[in-house]
Amino acid sequence: MKRYMSLDIGDRTIGIAVSDLLGLTAQGVETIHRKTMEDDLKRLGELMAQYETHSLVSGLPKNMDGTEGERCAIVKEFMAKVKEMYPEVEVTFWDERLSTVAAARSLIEADVSRRKRKKVIDKMAAVFILQGYLDSLR
Repeated sequence: MKRYMSLDIGDRTIGIAVSDLLGLTAQGVETIHRKTMEDDLKRLGELMAQYETHSLVSGLPKNMDGTEGERCAIVKEFMAKVKEMYPEVEVTFWDERLSTVAAARSLIEADVSRRKRKKVIDKMAAVFILQGYLDSLR
């Protein structure tokens, strides 16, 4: 059994979600407020240790036509640094085109205020990324 962790990587925040040990469901864990690359990688390492995972699923923000733009390059660059610092980590990229939209929609449907949505949107997007990946494994 292995636990997966997903990342929704943005310029200011990184949404984090983890799977249960059976790999069936994704739960939001936290939103890392980005400071420096070193701080971001250190916090990610602490979370990987806490949740005992070496399997990361990174959202890949492709363009709607399926091409990879500048955002994808930024995400891949970040994940390359993760691999450098944590060579044992297995990295998978997952098409996240509509994860933030889906996360926002579910929060609106749950009647979460705009201010609260802003605080949890990245973590929720990470949940949608990971759940999509977990569902594809079955």
